[in-house]
Amino acid sequence: MAALETIRKKFGIGASIIIALGLLLFLVNPSDIIQTIQGASSKYDVGKINGKRIPYTEFEQEVRRFTEIREMMTGTTASSEQAQLQVRESAWQNLVDQYLFIPTARAAGVNVGNQEVVDIFLGNTYSPFLASTGLFMDENGNYSQEQVLRFLEEVEADASGRGALLRDYLHNTVRSAQYSSKYAAMFSASSFQNNLQINRAVAENNTTATVDFVMVPLSYYPMDSSIVVSNSEIKNYYNNHKKFFKQVATRDIEYAVFEVVPSDVDIARENEAFLAQYDDFATATNMRAFLQRNSDRQWTGTWYKAGELASINRELDAFVSANNSGVSPVYRSGYTFYAGRIMDQANIPDSVYVRHIMVALGNDGRALADSLLSVVNSRNFTALAEQFSLDRNNADEGALGNLGWMTQNAMIPGFEEVLTARPGKPFMVSTQFGNHIVEVVRTTAPVAKKQVAIFEKEATASQETYNNFYNQANVLATRSAGKYANFRAACDSTGLYAHPMTITEATANYGAIDHAKEVTRWAFDNKPGKASNIITVGNNYFFVVAVKDAHKEGFTPLDEMSERISMFLYREKYAAAQQAVVADRIAGLNTMQEIAEALDVPVSTVTDVTFSTMSAPTTEPAFVGAVASAQEGVISGPVAGMMGVYVFQVTGRDTGSYYTEDDARSARANIEASNAQILTQVMMEGKVDDNRARFY
Repeated sequence: MAALETIRKKFGIGASIIIALGLLLFLVNPSDIIQTIQGASSKYDVGKINGKRIPYTEFEQEVRRFTEIREMMTGTTASSEQAQLQVRESAWQNLVDQYLFIPTARAAGVNVGNQEVVDIFLGNTYSPFLASTGLFMDENGNYSQEQVLRFLEEVEADASGRGALLRDYLHNTVRSAQYSSKYAAMFSASSFQNNLQINRAVAENNTTATVDFVMVPLSYYPMDSSIVVSNSEIKNYYNNHKKFFKQVATRDIEYAVFEVVPSDVDIARENEAFLAQYDDFATATNMRAFLQRNSDRQWTGTWYKAGELASINRELDAFVSANNSGVSPVYRSGYTFYAGRIMDQANIPDSVYVRHIMVALGNDGRALADSLLSVVNSRNFTALAEQFSLDRNNADEGALGNLGWMTQNAMIPGFEEVLTARPGKPFMVSTQFGNHIVEVVRTTAPVAKKQVAIFEKEATASQETYNNFYNQANVLATRSAGKYANFRAACDSTGLYAHPMTITEATANYGAIDHAKEVTRWAFDNKPGKASNIITVGNNYFFVVAVKDAHKEGFTPLDEMSERISMFLYREKYAAAQQAVVADRIAGLNTMQEIAEALDVPVSTVTDVTFSTMSAPTTEPAFVGAVASAQEGVISGPVAGMMGVYVFQVTGRDTGSYYTEDDARSARANIEASNAQILTQVMMEGKVDDNRARFY
């Protein structure tokens, strides 16, 4: 402390603060300080829901929770990008429900009590969601209260907490669904359609008009210099329609990309290596082992019909179609080499209907399977499945053990034999799930197919080739020197194409290049006028990126919308001016033919014009509206539409009876269903900021 006092006197309070911070970092874990700073800064928020900040750490915790729930529900991990996206979406929607939807529904007078949720779980009120999970089905495939109670008992005995996690998830999901149902029902009830409205809808849809009309086309170009749109008019329109100019944050960028592809030397080297292994492929007795060691495509045992190999290589498909045995020549497509060997041929069905009895793995399970195989037949199969099978979930067509139809592309791993098995003759297989007694019950018509082994190797870029592309990218990055103007000049001088693109924070794909979020993050972290160093994507793409312009989230500035608004107002003014011109030219004329001659346009006729839900969408709205209210036999107009100015005469109206009250109610129900789908979306406007794209 004496030393601190000496420093304070000699160097002032600034030095003392620096020393104090050093002591703080010595005493406190730096990661705790970083986490605290992140928690206090909105920069680290994945969003805001109804005024509640959602820090990245909180959202990640929710994502981990939903990932574990998904694993328990499906038995699989969320390993793919699509699966992870679904998990994050579920986690986000849960937070929206928690912080926005349920509080809003409660404020509107909607409530879901605990007893109500209990009744749903116990089956007194049917829950499609709980039924869809398959967690609470009995041996007959029906939703079972006993299974629910057993599940709850197991949760209480589960010390790991995983059962409680799943229980709470199911409870909250059911509760949210009930809130949603009640809230939507409240809106549906408020959208009551009385008899007067129904009768009006029926009348409008059953009444059609036949109309004679002339149209003077509106030609917006060349521009009419007599029509002027002032700056004040543009500004007033912008201010009065500002909600239409809302925008998300974007960046206008340009980028050059260098894809690492094999050179001619690399391709020749791979061709030589492929040919060196060709003879071993042609004579291999253990094809699975050979392909596992040497090929990019593994042995699958797939049976191919004529034409099905064309998606891999057309020449290979032609060889297999023309031969019943043998090994194909070597074919090349792009950077990939192929050879095929016909292993077998047979008439194979596309689909087989399969049932099974599953018993445990291990010696005891194997012994039980052997015993069952000796006594099972087509007549007692279902009875034995009900007595011995561990699979209590599959009961297609109401019989336990029925797995249903299988194809090569929808097959339990280890069941491949079913495609060639004789219907009605049970056999035994072992899989990761257990030992199975399997029977093919019926099949589709057999088709001529061939089992083909495919030796496939793709040429890859050597380190020398990789370095060559990197050096090309490095030259551009060096010449750009961090500035857009230099980047542009370097591209122009070398003839290098710079891809222009407007991106949002959610942009992850650049053309055919996926998972390039690194490029997006760099663009949003830098100001206009900046150029990047090399950004590596997927280890085989080198990007050099420059930010040309930036647009903040909010409203598009007036100067950026001015030209578009000016054109819109010009069209309105021009249409009104032409409407006045037409009115002057037809003044005093009494027939449609006279009007047509005065305007130098023909008279046309349109039938079945109706001001209704069934009106043709191609008909001009202004024209249809005018026809609906026009007096029959009287010349009406002029009416300015989007395509032209109309003068018309309703020559007749017909009333049919094809549109009924049921149709009116059905149309209304469709509108209500559409409204229900956008309820949450409308509720979220202005109350949910979703910034997940910054982080994922």
